[in-house]
Amino acid sequence: MKRLPISLEFFPPKTPEGVEKLAVVRQKLYALKPEFCSVTYGAGGSTQDGTLAAVQAILAEGVDAASHFTCIGANRESVLAKIEQFKAAGIKRIVALRGDLPSGYGGFGEFRYASDLIAFIREATGHHFHIEVASYPEMHPQARSPQDDLNAYLAKVRAGANSSITQFFFNADAYFRFVDEARKVGADIPVVPGIMPITNSAGIIRFADNSGAEIPRWIRLRLQSYGDDVDSIKAFGLDVVTALCEKLIAGGVPALHLYTMNQSVAPLEICRRLGLHA
Repeated sequence: MKRLPISLEFFPPKTPEGVEKLAVVRQKLYALKPEFCSVTYGAGGSTQDGTLAAVQAILAEGVDAASHFTCIGANRESVLAKIEQFKAAGIKRIVALRGDLPSGYGGFGEFRYASDLIAFIREATGHHFHIEVASYPEMHPQARSPQDDLNAYLAKVRAGANSSITQFFFNADAYFRFVDEARKVGADIPVVPGIMPITNSAGIIRFADNSGAEIPRWIRLRLQSYGDDVDSIKAFGLDVVTALCEKLIAGGVPALHLYTMNQSVAPLEICRRLGLHA
C-alpha cells in the first residue's frame, strides 16, 4: 500500500528561544517523513524575515520547504525581488495567498487577488515554483456566495496553481462536496485537507470564529463542558480529529496537511493512530 503523503505547517517564531524550540519540534516531526513543510507569513508580510529564516533552516535539514507568500499591499517590483530571494535561497515551493490587509494600509496594492499573484509568478518564472493555493470547503469568510468563492478558486487554478491546501474543517462532507464542485467546473488540481489538532478549547473556537470554519455544535458544546480540564480536551480532540482523518482517507484524499501550531505531540499521536507513524 502506498504511503499517504503528509505535509506540516509552522509559524515563524518571534524570539531566539522560540527558534530553538521549533528546531526541536521539527526534528520530532520529521519522523513522519513529511513531503514538505510550510511556514506562514504575517499580515502584509510582517514576519517575512522570520519566515525566510525558518524555511532556510528546514531546507538545511534536508526537508523540502514552502514559504507562504502574501501579495496584499505589494507591487510588481517588491514581488519580483521576493521571488529572486526565494530562488537564491533554493526555495521551489510557494503557498500563494492574497493575505489580510494589515491595519494602516490604504489599499490592496497592485495585486488584488491571489490569482493575480500566481499569474505574475508564472509569467516571471515559468514553472520554477510548485505553487500551492488556499481552498475553503465551508466558503471564504469574505466571499459573497459559495459560487463566488468557487469562481475565485477556479481563477487561481487557471492562473497556474499546482495544488491546494484547505482551511481547516471538522465536517468531511464539506470537503468532499467542495472537491466535487471544483472538479465539475474544471479545477482538477489535488485538494489536500488542512487538519487542525484540537489541544486548546478557547484557541480552536477563536481560530474558527475568525476564519469562518464551522465547529459542529456537538463538538463546541463538549469542549465548553470540559472547562479547564486540559487532559479531557486533548483526549477528546485526538478522538475527533483522528475520526475525521479516517473518513477523509477512506474517501481517497491525496494527502494530509497538518497545522502543527509549532507543537509535536498531537500531530505525532494522530498519525500514530492512523497508522502513518510507528
